[in-house]
Amino acid sequence: MSGALVTVNMIVNGRARRVRVAPMKRLLDVLRQDCGLTGSKEGCGEGECGACTVLLDGAPVNSCLVPAIHADGARILTVEGLARGARLSALQQAFVEMGGSQCGMCTPGMVVAAAALLREAKGRVPSEAEVRTGLAGTLCRCTGYQKIVDAVRAAAKPGGTARNGAAVSRTGRRRNGVAPSRNAKRVARPTPKRVASAAPKRVAKPARRPARARKAGR
Repeated sequence: MSGALVTVNMIVNGRARRVRVAPMKRLLDVLRQDCGLTGSKEGCGEGECGACTVLLDGAPVNSCLVPAIHADGARILTVEGLARGARLSALQQAFVEMGGSQCGMCTPGMVVAAAALLREAKGRVPSEAEVRTGLAGTLCRCTGYQKIVDAVRAAAKPGGTARNGAAVSRTGRRRNGVAPSRNAKRVARPTPKRVASAAPKRVAKPARRPARARKAGR
């Protein structure tokens, strides 16, 4: 019977969870209501915006479209699972430092989708085009996406975030196509002193004598 409750066993953020829910209850609601994980947000509820994105057995899915019964026996990763206690992951820290998060509605799904992208990259810094393609399923209505793309690429660099200098040079300039952190200190360049031009002055040439004068002077 469709209305009967079923037991769903999942590994959520590394922790075994067992819930008794209706089989067609949305995974998003199970996570928020039954597991108390409210990081995943509902934007459109139709699988279009990606705000509710979580990883199901390593693959990004719109949790608003996944029935709870389909998550039985699966491993689920939500945005809460990316951090280690109070310590943010390199990806989350990069979003904070580089202005990748705005109103915060899309951020959980965006970060989770980016985490899947970086796992597939296996230590390689993905190109800007690859990041935009990987995040195409998550919509942000607050930005032009550039800061989000920069944050993802910065997090992929050795050492992780802009704070430890992995993505930003001391001058605060772009390096390898990655924008600097908003907190990066700019080091002013010394203004070069003006030096007087050493170019030689032009000296007027003596005017040529007319042809008649030259003949007369012979």
